[in-house]
Amino acid sequence: MSTYVVVGLQYGDEGKGKITDVLSAKSDYVVRFQGGDNAGHTVYVGDEKFVLHLLPSGVLQCKGKCIIANGVVVNPKAFIKEIEQIESKGLKTDHVFISRRAHVIMPYHILLDTYREEEQGGTQIGTTKKGIGPCYEDKIARVGIRMIDLLNPEVLKEKIEKNLKTKNSLFEKYFEKPTLDVEEIYQEFLALGEKLKDRIVDTELEINEAINEGKNILFEGAQALMLDIDFGTYPYVTSSSPSTGGVCTGAGVPPTALKNLIGVAKAYTTRVGNGPFPTELDNELGEKIRQIGSEFGATTGRPRRTGWLDLVSLKHACMINGINNLVITKLDVLTGIHPLKIATKYKTEDGKIIDYFTSSTTKLYHYEPIYEELDGWDGDITNARTYDELPANAKKYIEFIEEHLGINVYLVSVGPERSQNIIRKELF
Repeated sequence: MSTYVVVGLQYGDEGKGKITDVLSAKSDYVVRFQGGDNAGHTVYVGDEKFVLHLLPSGVLQCKGKCIIANGVVVNPKAFIKEIEQIESKGLKTDHVFISRRAHVIMPYHILLDTYREEEQGGTQIGTTKKGIGPCYEDKIARVGIRMIDLLNPEVLKEKIEKNLKTKNSLFEKYFEKPTLDVEEIYQEFLALGEKLKDRIVDTELEINEAINEGKNILFEGAQALMLDIDFGTYPYVTSSSPSTGGVCTGAGVPPTALKNLIGVAKAYTTRVGNGPFPTELDNELGEKIRQIGSEFGATTGRPRRTGWLDLVSLKHACMINGINNLVITKLDVLTGIHPLKIATKYKTEDGKIIDYFTSSTTKLYHYEPIYEELDGWDGDITNARTYDELPANAKKYIEFIEEHLGINVYLVSVGPERSQNIIRKELF
């Protein structure tokens, strides 16, 4: 019995949802600790495809409880929509709960997100316009509305009035847009609170008690380290910390409780939205990888930018997260590509060779990746279930990653199905 944390190590979309789904079968709790419905976690169960945005990816298999913890920002309407979608397929959701401390995404957050992106024009961050950033802003500014406030009519009304006094002024005078009505929003969210009241609970006490009792707790992150508000490619990042450290503040658990730190990375690299991408393949090969790997955003449908595996950024992500178990997904997508390249260093503008990640996003645009070439492989690997069934060059690819990072790859994913995994050691 122990704790397990699943986080992304690149720019999101690494397949964390699938890994969480697989591990959740043996978990007593699955806890989502940050982000909002800007996430897009895709899980395949037979012929069924589930795209989860806000709900923990373990909702389909976990026999215990699924918790949306305090570090998540919650759009109640999006939550209800996902619950209804899952229940329409005959699955139960009575094991899903939301922390009272989680902050609520309000209509004005979504509008602010949208208006700002429109105003930026060609210098957009590339957000999903779901109101995530503005909601986190209000949380830090101490004017946010929490889930528990939906159950307290007087508090809710007062907070909406105060927020709209500022937001409406901004909409009207700066963006030249219509204002919002206090009473309309108040009645809507009062009704949402009534509908969700049995799911809004204190979560941190229960999670810590479960840890002390030796139960299996699986913590699930959204996005990834290279989109971390502190350690990613700022400002082209998300508004929370999708790192293993984010579990502590996002779920209310001490760092000493975190044991198995699982980092998920693709066998190549993808990125949605704007921002630097040193190994990007903006060419025919990049398009080939995009099509074979179905690299289109689960939340937005946007084509993902594709490129070679970048071990400089991956090393940075593993260091910050303290990863002790690595997952490599979508190895099958690289089948038939000759040769394969992996970036191990960068060449800076002044000709310096470095093997560490920079804090300067501006400089990163001008860095030239230095590649190691590896021989590719042919033949379908999607039916491989043991490491020895992989082609020799596929194994060399995995072992090159392990040697460079100094971390063992415990699971290799060779397809989207929950059964298409090569598990090299059991964590549970």
